[in-house]
Amino acid sequence: QVQVVESGGGLVQPGGSLRLSCVASDSVAPSWIMAWYRQTPGKLREWVASITSLGETTYKDSVRGRFTIAGDIDKDTIYLQMNNLKPEDTATYYCQRIEKPLTYWGQGIQVTVSS
Repeated sequence: QVQVVESGGGLVQPGGSLRLSCVASDSVAPSWIMAWYRQTPGKLREWVASITSLGETTYKDSVRGRFTIAGDIDKDTIYLQMNNLKPEDTATYYCQRIEKPLTYWGQGIQVTVSS
């Protein structure tokens, strides 16, 4: 059973930066997709960015240019560098790992952007 654990959230002022990390332990799959999602109370969880085991990345339009997703394949770890944060980025951020046909989720980590 793959375990997915996020870290690095917290409180930051508008315009500030945070880096989230996500570790997928006990995985042996050579091919995978990992992604970040976020959710605010009363809203559906929304996709933010993805990275594949080949290093291909994609982004939600509203974060492109501000967020960067990167991976350390040897450590089964991905990162989300978030710059120029805005209050609307406030959410619980979730890490997802797909090893077809299975999908694993982390517990989520809070990011709050407020002055």
